Parts: sequence; structure tokens; C-alpha cells
Amino acid sequence: MSDRSLGRTKDDLSAFLMRHRMRLAPADVGLPVTGRRRTPGLRREEVAALAGVGLTWYTWFEQGRDIKVSEAFLLNVARALRLDDAECSHLFLLAHRRPPPPEAHQRVSVSPLVQQMMDELSTRPAYVVNLRADVVAWNAAADSLFDFSVLARESRNILRMVFTDPLMRLRLSEWRAEAPKLLAQLRYDFAVTPDDPLMLALVEDLKALSGDFRRWWQAPASGEPQRGIASLTTAKAGKQAFRHETLLVDEHRHLRMVVYFLEPQSD
Repeated sequence: MSDRSLGRTKDDLSAFLMRHRMRLAPADVGLPVTGRRRTPGLRREEVAALAGVGLTWYTWFEQGRDIKVSEAFLLNVARALRLDDAECSHLFLLAHRRPPPPEAHQRVSVSPLVQQMMDELSTRPAYVVNLRADVVAWNAAADSLFDFSVLARESRNILRMVFTDPLMRLRLSEWRAEAPKLLAQLRYDFAVTPDDPLMLALVEDLKALSGDFRRWWQAPASGEPQRGIASLTTAKAGKQAFRHETLLVDEHRHLRMVVYFLEPQSD
């Protein structure tokens, strides 16, 4: 694509974002209305907050600067601007010159029998993850432990929770020991699908959001990989120690169930 075409695309992207930002009122997205505004629509800082992205990064993006943004970033902006499927696809075409991934519209799920199996485990926390550590299904015990049901879909990711959520970091008393093991597992899974754009976007997001992840990812591989968390502090039970086992649920879609077993001394 010529420089002239690229420049036109950036101008179109900037105009598209501004147009959709201006068409929304604070009340449309659940924000309080305080005083009179000089211009209609949402402010940039409001869109950034709703999307969960940095104000500077969103401002540069709307201005059409030459920056790289991930698919997760675009999906977050699309949700903040209340874009429908056609508008979301147009945003991706302007920013990435390709449509959004199928998973943006088709939520990954498990079969009813797999969900029933997890539910019948009763007191044993269990959840299903893909190679990117997105949590796609869980039982009530896992929800009680990790609060999956109250998290936004894009935040339901074990790696994002461990590396970017300060509350989860406080609950992980052995964070320095456990986080590198989860990253080591990601290295193995990354090698399975190195060209997956969603996997690449996850790694880039974690590198941007966590200095520890960035340093460890760039360092030589080390540490024993693990998919689950070995110890977690809860308000009701205090510090609990777990062992976990991983079961293959769907080989084609790389879905695995992680089942937690409470260590006897944690009772």
C-alpha cells in the first residue's frame, strides 16, 4: 500500500473514531452528567476509561499516529464506542486492514456435558482455558475462588489476572515464585500457535502492561511450567494451598480443564 493510501486510511480512522465518540452522550454509557459541555459527545479520557486503555495511547490512536495496537485494544475501543458488528469490522479494516477475528463474534464455549462434569465436581474449583489462558468456562467453586463471573470477558484470563491485576497480586503470597511458572507455560503454548494474532496480541499487551512480564519474556527460558495457581489467599479461608491436574477437553481448539485439589493443611 502506498504512503498516500496509508495516510488516507489514518485520516479515515481518525474521522471514524471522532464521529462515533461524538454521537454518544455520557448517559448513554452510564456516566454521570456534570455541568455543561463545550462540545457534544464523550471526551477522549472517558472513552479510554471505558475501554480500559491508556489515555495517551488512545489519543495517539485517534489522532492517527503511527502506533501498533492489538486486537484486544480494538475490541475494547469498539465496546466503549458501542459499535455494532459492521462498525467493529470497519474499525478493524481501518486499523489493521483486515476484519476482526471470528472469536470477536463467536464466543468459545464447552459442551453441556463438560460443564456438567465441572459442576458435579462440587467443592473442587475447575475451569477450562485455551492456549492463551482465556477462561471460557468454570464451576461455582472456581467462581468463588477467582470471581470469574464479575470480570469482563476480556479480563477473564489467568495471565492478565496474575500480571496486571494488583488485587490478584496481593492474593498471591508466592507471586514471585508462581508468576514465572505461568509465563513458562505460555512459552510452550506460544510455540504451538506462533502465528495466532490473538496470542501475539496477548503477549504484546502483557509486555506493555507488566514490566516483570516484559523482562522475563525477553530473558532466556527458565522455570517449571504450570497452568494453575498453587496458593491463594481468600477473605473467608485465609491462605490456601492447591495442587492441580490438567485434562484435555478439546484437542482441536486446545481447550484444557484445570482442576484444583486443596492441600490437607489448608483445610
